[in-house]
Amino acid sequence: MASLRDTSTAQPETTVGRLPASPAGALIGRSVPRRDAPAKVTGAARYTDDLVVDGAWYGLTVRSTEPHARLLGIDRDPAFDWSRVAVVTAADIPGENVVHLIYDDQPALVADEICHHAEAVALVAAPDPATARAARAAIHLRTEPLPPVLDLLAAEKAFARYEISKGDLETGFAEADHIVEGTYSVGPQEHIYIEPQAMIAAPEVDGGVTVTGSLQCPYYVHAALARALALPIDKVRVTQAETGGGFGGKEEYPSMLAVHAALLARAAGRPVRMTYDRHEDIVATTKRHPAVIRHRTGVAADGRLVAQDIDVVMDAGAYATLSPVVLSRGALHATGPYRCANVRVRARAVMTNTVPAGAFRGFGAPQTEFAAEIHLARIAEALELPAAELRRRLAYREGDVTATGQVLRHSVAAIDVLERAEEVADFAAERAKTAHAREQRHAHATRADAPARGMHPGAERIASGVGLALGWHGAGFTGSGEKTLASVAGIELTADGRILILTAQTEIGQGAATVLPQIAAEALGVAAEAVEPAPLDTALVPNSGPTVASRTTMVVGGLVAEAAGKLRAQVEERTGRPFVESWREDVAAHGPTRIDVRFEGYPGIEWDQERYRGDAYPAYSWAAAVAWVDVDLDTGQVAVPRVVAVDEAGRVVNPMLAAGQVEGGTLQAVGYATIEEMQVVDGRYRNDRLATYLIPTALDAPAIEAHLVEAPFPHNPHGAKGLGELPMDVGAPAVIDAIHDATGAWITELPATPARVLAALQALEEEREPEEQRAPEPVGEGVS
Repeated sequence: MASLRDTSTAQPETTVGRLPASPAGALIGRSVPRRDAPAKVTGAARYTDDLVVDGAWYGLTVRSTEPHARLLGIDRDPAFDWSRVAVVTAADIPGENVVHLIYDDQPALVADEICHHAEAVALVAAPDPATARAARAAIHLRTEPLPPVLDLLAAEKAFARYEISKGDLETGFAEADHIVEGTYSVGPQEHIYIEPQAMIAAPEVDGGVTVTGSLQCPYYVHAALARALALPIDKVRVTQAETGGGFGGKEEYPSMLAVHAALLARAAGRPVRMTYDRHEDIVATTKRHPAVIRHRTGVAADGRLVAQDIDVVMDAGAYATLSPVVLSRGALHATGPYRCANVRVRARAVMTNTVPAGAFRGFGAPQTEFAAEIHLARIAEALELPAAELRRRLAYREGDVTATGQVLRHSVAAIDVLERAEEVADFAAERAKTAHAREQRHAHATRADAPARGMHPGAERIASGVGLALGWHGAGFTGSGEKTLASVAGIELTADGRILILTAQTEIGQGAATVLPQIAAEALGVAAEAVEPAPLDTALVPNSGPTVASRTTMVVGGLVAEAAGKLRAQVEERTGRPFVESWREDVAAHGPTRIDVRFEGYPGIEWDQERYRGDAYPAYSWAAAVAWVDVDLDTGQVAVPRVVAVDEAGRVVNPMLAAGQVEGGTLQAVGYATIEEMQVVDGRYRNDRLATYLIPTALDAPAIEAHLVEAPFPHNPHGAKGLGELPMDVGAPAVIDAIHDATGAWITELPATPARVLAALQALEEEREPEEQRAPEPVGEGVS
C-alpha cells in the first residue's frame, strides 16, 4: 500500500548551522529551499537577453509567408548598403544543411522548397537592431506557390507509425454486451514560457564556436552545431544561461536558433545575439501536437472492458522533429490506466504544411489520455454506472498486464490516487449537490412560464459541476531508450574542497538545481548547501541526457546518488572516518576525486522495439484530479474555481518543489481544457500574440490543492519517479467531465471554448426535444 503525504500545507525547512551533518533520511522528503529563488525574486538572475557581450551584433530571420512553395530566388534591394551587414543563406552553410535530431529532414535554412509558414530562409546580422530590421525588410523571396496539405486526416505521408496489440480483438467484440464509439480531437497548444527563445554565439580564435542561451538540452544543441558547422566536437561549446521556462519548447527548437546564431557569428566574425520577440516566438516555434483519436470499445454488462480499438492521428507539421517519440508515448498511454484483455492501438504522425509540432509537457500522453478518460466516462453513462465506480473496477493493480504485455510488478498506485482524490474532494457528496442542482434547473425549465431557453435569469443561469479523471505516465524514456542513451553523471571533490555535481540537467524552473544536490547530500551525509551543481557547460559536464520525459530526478538523480555513494566510500576508506568529518582532509592528502557513473539499465526490463512489446517503462507515476466548474449557460464561458490534484511519483524528494510542479502542470492543463485555442488558418497561426492567444491569468487560476502519494520505485537509491508531466494528463479531462456534470453535454474537442460549449448545449437540447416539437427540416435544392 502506498503511503500518503499531503503537501497542501507543507512548509520548507531550513538547515541550521554552516555545514552540519545530515542524519540518515534527513534530506530526502524535506522542503529544502530552492537555490535559484533569491536571484530570481530580487532580479539578480541574468537571462540571455540580459548578458552584455562586447561588440555583439544583432541577428534576425527572414521567413516565408506561404505554407508551401518553391523558392526561386532570394533578392536583395540594391538601394540598401549591404556592406554594413552580414547575410547568410543555405548556400553559406559549411556543413550539412540540417537540424540534427531524429531524422535529417528539417533544413537549417530553406534551400529550394518552403514547407511551412514562417520557415527560416535567410539570416541577417547588423551592429544595431534598427539596421538589422532594415536589412531584413530589404530581402525579398521569389517563390512559386505549391498546393499545401493542411488537413491531418487527409495527409498521406507519415513520419512514424506504431501498432500495439494484445489478445484477439474480434473475439473481444463478440463477447461485448455494448459497443461504445467516440471521436475526440485536440488542437495545438503554445508553451508561453516566460522567456522567449534566445541565443548568443561567439566565434573562437581556433575556428570553434561557443553558444550560450536559453535551453533544455545542451547536448542536442552541441550535436546540431557540430553537424551544421562541420566542426569537431571539441571545437563546439554550449553553455546555459538562466532559462525562463521550457515545458518542452526549449528541447529541440534551441538547436535551430543556435545554428542560426553561429552561422551569423561565423559570417560576421564577431558574436551575434538572437532573441525572438513574443510574436515571432509564437509564429515560428513548435506547439503541442494536434490530434484526432477514435475509440471503439466493447464492454460487458458488468462494466469490464473486453475490447479496445483505438486509432490515433497526430499532426506533426512539416518536419518530423520529435514526433516519432511523442506519438510513441501517446500510443502507449492511449488505453488509459485500465485493464482490457483485447486491445489494438494504431497510431501515426502525419506530415502537413504547418509549423512543426514538437515536445510539450506530457509528450503525447495528454492528447490520448483526454480521449481515454472522456470515453470511459461516456461508457459509464451508457451503463448507468458512476464513472468513479467504473474506474475503481477497471484501474490497474499490481500484477496486471498492460497492452504491451508489461506486468506491473511494483509501485502501482492508481487506486491510491483515485481514492485519495475522492476523499479529499468529498466527491460523492459534491456530485450529489450538483445532481440536485440539475434537478432544480430542470424543474424550472419545464414550467410553463419559463423563458424560451428554459431557465430563469440571474444566478440560475450558471450551472456548476464537478468532474474526475485518472491517469498514468511512464517515467523516463520508452522501452530501451534509457539504456541506449547510456547517460553519464558524476560528482567531484575539487582541489579547493567543493563538492560538485556533474550533469547536463538544466534548471528551467522545475527545481533540478535544488533536488540533485539534495539527493547527493543525502548520500554523502552532509548538508544540502555543501553540494552544488557544476556550471552547465558542455566543456565541463558529461552527457547525462536531455532534461525531458520526467527523467531528471528518477534517472539522473539515481546516477548522482550512486556516484555520491561511491565517493563517500572511497573517502571513508582512505580516512577511516565519516565523510562529513574528513572530506577536506582527504582533498589535502590525495587531491581532487571525481566519480562518473554510467546508466546501465534497470533490472528486469525487456523491450522489443520492432514488435512494440514488453516493458514500455521501468515504472509509472499515477494521478487523479477533481475539478469544479461554473458554466454560463448564456455565453458558454467556463470558469474553474477549484481543483484537487493527487499525484504519485515515488518517493518525494522535495515536497515544496513537487507541489509546485503539480500546481503549475494543473494550471497549464486547465488552460488547455478551456481557453488556450490556437487558431490555424491556411497553415498559419491567426492568434499569434498574447493579446489574442489566451492563457489563464492570476484571476482565472483556480484554487489548486496539491496532495502527494508515495509508492517508491525500488530500483534507485532514493525511490523517486517522474512528476513534472503527470499533472498535465488529468487536468483537462477532469474539467470536461465537470462540464458534462454541470450541463449534461459532452465536449469532445479541446479546448472547451464558449462556442463549442454553446454548440454542445444546443445539440443536447435538440436531442432531448420530443420529435413532434422539432422544427421541420428545411427543404433545399434536390431534397424532397
